[in-house]
Amino acid sequence: MSPVTFRHLLTGTCALILLPLSVEAQGVERSPRPAPRPPVTAGSPQPERPLAMAADPALPADPAPQNADFQRWIIQFRARARTAGISDAVLDRAFRGVRHNANVIARDRNQSEFTRQIWEYLDSAVSDTRVRDGRAALRRHDALLDRIEARYRVEKEIITAVWGLESAYGANRGNIPVIEALATLAHDSRRSRFFEQQLIAALGIVQSGDAPPGKITGSWAGAMGHTQFIPTSYLEYAQDFDGDGRRDIWSDDPGDALASTAAYLARHGWTMGQPWGVEIRLPQGFDYAQSGERTKKSVAEWTRLGVRDITGYPVPDHGRASVFLPAGRQGAAFMIFDNFHVIGRYNAAHAYVVGVGHLADRIAGGPAIQAPWPRSQKPLSRRQKQELQRRLTRAGFNTGGIDGLIGPNTVAAIRAYQGAAGLPPDGFASMELLRRLR
Repeated sequence: MSPVTFRHLLTGTCALILLPLSVEAQGVERSPRPAPRPPVTAGSPQPERPLAMAADPALPADPAPQNADFQRWIIQFRARARTAGISDAVLDRAFRGVRHNANVIARDRNQSEFTRQIWEYLDSAVSDTRVRDGRAALRRHDALLDRIEARYRVEKEIITAVWGLESAYGANRGNIPVIEALATLAHDSRRSRFFEQQLIAALGIVQSGDAPPGKITGSWAGAMGHTQFIPTSYLEYAQDFDGDGRRDIWSDDPGDALASTAAYLARHGWTMGQPWGVEIRLPQGFDYAQSGERTKKSVAEWTRLGVRDITGYPVPDHGRASVFLPAGRQGAAFMIFDNFHVIGRYNAAHAYVVGVGHLADRIAGGPAIQAPWPRSQKPLSRRQKQELQRRLTRAGFNTGGIDGLIGPNTVAAIRAYQGAAGLPPDGFASMELLRRLR
């Protein structure tokens, strides 16, 4: 069965799993991001660990009783996989030696309740080491990246930045057998539907002939290769850039993986030559109710309102734009364009989008973010964010759900509350705001 046939069976889940809850910063509600990422030490002399995943050690299997139940589940799953078009021969190959993996479940359960502020995330994402290594990777693969840029019309610095955040430029691609990990997670009751969908897609990769089961390795949550595609995204967007008949995102040669990333961004509307965003300086008395992704104006309109780039000059016209304040009125401000949202299709969390965009700018020789961050601000935990949402909703400012993720609905509710309370409506979820609601 061809990959095209599998796509309509997988009900359209194409989002990449690229960012953990532990670095969620002003993200979107209900975005599926199960993979955890440990902190990265800026300036480490070793290759930095990617923000997308940890390098996984060999993982032991569960004791016999748990594995026996898992094996019974596999028998039942095989029937569903056959219905989806997976052959018995592929199922036999793929599940040979597969056992319930206790450490995969432990990692799934061990996602931190606490988040990092965006500036803490950027300290790792755009550290001097990651910038230096990115420039070196760009030089080393310049001819390849030039060809990819020319074909897909996505700047090579953006592709390199995604590569840097996802696998430290290929140094940490993950070594967990993905079929075993996905089967373990699909057997678990928490998100079985999502992971079973990914498992069927992984089996589709085997059936397409792109890779044997033993080569399909990655993070414990199933993200694979240099730029951490999940299996459904692989079937939809992976590219055979070198023309060898296989879409090999696992190879030491990163060509297919980097082309796949470019194809993903291009298919979601990337505009060549448009920045993701520009750091800006807001005028005295700026109306913070005008900020936020939902308010778009022409650059000329923003200029008339007194918005300038960080050096004091008018921002060049790259199309309609929004004023984005990832840390509220106390931190850096950006004018963001449509390409910001294209990066967001790769990963919806704002911290990740700014991380990719700013790392690309730095790799290209641009300056660091100029405005200071409010580093004394402590992040809200997931429970505190849920409390904030509950209290806002009770006060008549509906957040659209109590999930502990600060996305557009919650930001809009915060703005409405701030406006009613006579506060600058910057939409920032802070401990000060939570104390006021208490």
